[in-house]
This record gives sequence, C-alpha cells and structure tokens, in this order.
Amino acid sequence: MDTARSRQRAEPGPLTAFTRFVLCGGGVGLASSFAVTALASCIPWALANALITAASTLLATELHARFTFGAGGRATWHQHAQSAGSAAAAYAVTCLAMLLLHQLVAAPGAPLEQAVYLCAGALAGVARFAVLRLVVFTRNRSQATATATAAAAAVPTARPVCATVARDSAPARPADLCPAA
Repeated sequence: MDTARSRQRAEPGPLTAFTRFVLCGGGVGLASSFAVTALASCIPWALANALITAASTLLATELHARFTFGAGGRATWHQHAQSAGSAAAAYAVTCLAMLLLHQLVAAPGAPLEQAVYLCAGALAGVARFAVLRLVVFTRNRSQATATATAAAAAVPTARPVCATVARDSAPARPADLCPAA
C-alpha cells in the first residue's frame, strides 16, 4: 500500500504537469526551431521540419513520460505511437503557419520565421498537452489508482467479535450468538 501511495503522490497535478510540460516541451521546441532553421539551409523546409519533428517528438515523449506526467519510467512504444499522432497535428500547424507566412511576406528573415514557428508550436503545444495528459499518459494514472484500490481492498476490515455465552440448555444457533450487523 505504501508503494501505491507513493505513486499517487508522484503524480503531479494539472498545473505542475503543465509547468513541466512547458519546460520540457518548450525547451525541446526551442531547440527544434534552431535545428529546423539550420537544417532548412541544406534541404527543403518541410523536410527539415518533418525530420526535426520526428526526432524532437521521440525526445519530448521520453521527457514527458519520465518527468511531466509522473510515469517515472520510459515511454512505451504505444505511448510513442499515440504521441506521434499529436506531433503530426503539430507538424501540420507549423507547416500551415510557415506557408501562410511565405504567402504574406515575400522574403521573411530567420527571426520572423522563428517567431512564427514558435508561436504556431506554442499553440499546437497547448493542444498537445491536453492530448498527452488525457489520452496518452492517462493509463499510468489509472494503473496507480487501480493499484491503490487493490491495495486498499486487500486490507482486512474489522468485524465485530461476538462473545459467546455458555448456556446450560441446548446449544445456541450461530444466528442467536451474533446478530446481523
């Protein structure tokens, strides 16, 4: 039962989880924006974004599994696959934002591209937080709750002890000795 309690204490609340999400995911996102810009000087921007998104999603999912959502261990392949779905949506949002930027500004500089990329990434990040917390890493919270429930059920409950009184006459029936509680 102590293990179940420590797991429950290890699970962060929504505000703590969001703060950790911003720090971990934001740090990876910030590094990704520089990596995309650097890689886009050699290959097409959409391909650079796809490659960096894939790499950063793997890294961020591991960080979120270990720190953000209190799983305490490595992310499973199933969680990586689910996280990839939300990353694909984030990829679409950042690509659309960059496409719109290039439609509106003939030759945007790197600082403007990064600002647009980061803003689009932040918007996608808020939606991604909700998906990760409510869908991807929800099983960990359910398992901790199930473990705590099972541990609580395993604790024997106290039942009233009925005293028996010796009778000189016929033996008493069990129902007479211990009335229903």
